[in-house]
Amino acid sequence: MFPIIASLTPVFLIIVLGAWLKAMPLMEDAGWRGLERATYYVFFPAMIIMTMAKADLRSVPVIAMGLALIGGILAMTAILMALRPLLARSFGMDGPAFTSVFQGATRWNSFVAIATAGALFGQMGLTLTAISVAAMIPLLNVLAVVMLQHYAQDKPIVLGPTLKAIVTNPFIWSSAIGIAINAVGLPLPTIAMRFGDILGAAALGTGLLLVGAGLDVGAALRPRALTWVTTALKLLLMPAMAAGIALALGVGGVPLQVAILSAGMPTASGSYILARQMGGDAPLMAEILTVQTLIAVVTIPIILALAG
Repeated sequence: MFPIIASLTPVFLIIVLGAWLKAMPLMEDAGWRGLERATYYVFFPAMIIMTMAKADLRSVPVIAMGLALIGGILAMTAILMALRPLLARSFGMDGPAFTSVFQGATRWNSFVAIATAGALFGQMGLTLTAISVAAMIPLLNVLAVVMLQHYAQDKPIVLGPTLKAIVTNPFIWSSAIGIAINAVGLPLPTIAMRFGDILGAAALGTGLLLVGAGLDVGAALRPRALTWVTTALKLLLMPAMAAGIALALGVGGVPLQVAILSAGMPTASGSYILARQMGGDAPLMAEILTVQTLIAVVTIPIILALAG
């Protein structure tokens, strides 16, 4: 347990630093938004492309690990749909609130996942987390948009916005580019590799700072019961289901730990933005996001120790 905590502590310290910097008058909100766009559209895609392009994908269980994570997402979706009437009766949950619960119980913060896997497992961890990105993000984007269209906006499912959300997601197209370069065996010039590596190196620090800057500690001081339910589903049940499917598919060792880590991450920072843009319950989403990020400091070392 102690080596895991020692590896994770710097990751969470940078998140705390991000929250502190946001509270200080060092940078205006416009500056944070610019940094977020640069990280989302430039730094992280560069890191994913370089990681996937240089990875030895033959040495890792790409298909089995991807299926385990996809299976966990689909299982959680089925559970949430079954629980929706009960949650509505017990907690007064309406349609917009359900979309926030759904995002909170299924989506993951890939910024934290990549930094944590890199700290724990080095280059292998980065490669395996990039596989998690390729497996999880397309499906999660589709499901999140569909749920918000139907339950928050009370509209029929429209294919156009859903496809646009997939095609324009930088994590998806960067994964596709990296895998294509790897599959073709295209040799990258040294200048291009160094350029991509420098951009990718900026991703981990800025991504974690942005996670901290996006926290709303005030919203988490008195969390609702619905927030606790969502947090338990995401940080405990989701990694347990992914672990069970992964073990059934023969995944073990570091790939198993990274699959569990990916499934047990707190929800994505972008879930709040999506909720705000598409009519979800944005205050509830901010509360869920903050509580999960804080609780994950405890749950991530525990689930990784159990997986180990």
